[in-house]
Amino acid sequence: MSQPKHRILIADDEPLYRNTTAELLRDEGYECVCVENADDAITVLAEHAFDLILTDLNMPGNFQLELLKQGRTTYSHVPMIVVTGVPSVPSAIESVRLGIADYLLKPVKFDELLAAIDRAIRGRPATPTPSAGTVSAAESNTRGGTIIGQSAPMLEVLDIVDRVAASNTNVLITGESGTGKEVIAKAIHDGSGRREHAFQIVDCTAIPESLFESVLFGHVKGSFTGAIKDQQGLLRHCDGGTAFFDELGELPAASQAKLLRVIQEQTFTPVGENKSIKVDTRFIGATNRDLHAEVDAGRFRQDLYYRLAVIHIELSPLRQRGNDVLLLAEHFLKQLRPKGSTLNRFSAETLECFRRYHWPGNIRELRNVVERAVTLARGDQIEVADLPAQILDCEPSLTGEAELAEISRDEALDHADRAYLSALLKKHEGVIARAARQAGLSRQGLNKLLKRHQISADEFR
Repeated sequence: MSQPKHRILIADDEPLYRNTTAELLRDEGYECVCVENADDAITVLAEHAFDLILTDLNMPGNFQLELLKQGRTTYSHVPMIVVTGVPSVPSAIESVRLGIADYLLKPVKFDELLAAIDRAIRGRPATPTPSAGTVSAAESNTRGGTIIGQSAPMLEVLDIVDRVAASNTNVLITGESGTGKEVIAKAIHDGSGRREHAFQIVDCTAIPESLFESVLFGHVKGSFTGAIKDQQGLLRHCDGGTAFFDELGELPAASQAKLLRVIQEQTFTPVGENKSIKVDTRFIGATNRDLHAEVDAGRFRQDLYYRLAVIHIELSPLRQRGNDVLLLAEHFLKQLRPKGSTLNRFSAETLECFRRYHWPGNIRELRNVVERAVTLARGDQIEVADLPAQILDCEPSLTGEAELAEISRDEALDHADRAYLSALLKKHEGVIARAARQAGLSRQGLNKLLKRHQISADEFR
């Protein structure tokens, strides 16, 4: 049974770019709808559901970023990627402030565009809510909100979140992609005395390096070509609140040095200005990278690491959280089922599949699997026939307690990884892009896993 196609809305007034991009994305398995201005985009969004919006900036109806503002207000559950041939600091600042998934400069390599689309769709909010970083209807609580989880690893995290929220201490959150790092950061903010001020998300992969300083610190009129007026940066917007630097491990060295100075001194200087500005901001960073290894390799500053990792929260992957997978599945079912639907449970066989599957894409992958099942299900429960092949093909080779006791935990996880990757590549005939999309991974991420386990995609073609 094939995976439902993701639908992308492409809004761009350049016919050649619009049509060429649509054809290339269709070849990758996406459904594409094309419009040539922002007004048409807003009309189409009101009539049809989309998984992603790919938009130009300088086109009719969007010269004041109308599409971005309408998209974030009315369709906050749909991720948005900006692709522009005329970048500017004000548009980059406002785009990031509005919560776009990426800000790309034309001409953009198609592989880079595909990677950005994969990241955006995998990272989209679970439901169309005004606050993308929060989760509701949970089993365990923090002072600032609710997070689903009753396993020992999550109860430990929740205890740390509850204790650290009231302080002003900087926090580093690490863990695999899809484990809920932004949700934990938002819970810390909501449980703090800063909750009435902004929680500013700074996606370190969404800001071009050349614009990083201006986007973060702002600039004054005349400081560079195109600076026609003073522009406040993102740090001014979260004075008194929390700045959450997502994908922190992707920051280039020069940007790391600039961020370090702000964290140390709680001051920054806008581009072209001589006077520093004082801010009161708490900093939370998140990454799926091993920053210890990055520091040892010279790719991440040790002093920046220690400034942020005053409190270090490590999120366990979903496969180590026991029955949390079932709590989360029930939560997503309630969120995603159509209004008035009688669909209200999973079959026992489906729940058993959820228990034994390895979940390399973590909570994001689980959410996508439940969404797919809700779309395909008939009747009042989700059956195993509604699940994708990689879950059905996941046969644990070690089922007895005696067998499990004879090997290490790392050996068991390694075996499960290899079995999953082999089944995934077999299904997609070795095509990395399709396999990565189903797994909820970037192509680079999947290639790293294959290299680690010495598996060649060529063997499955």
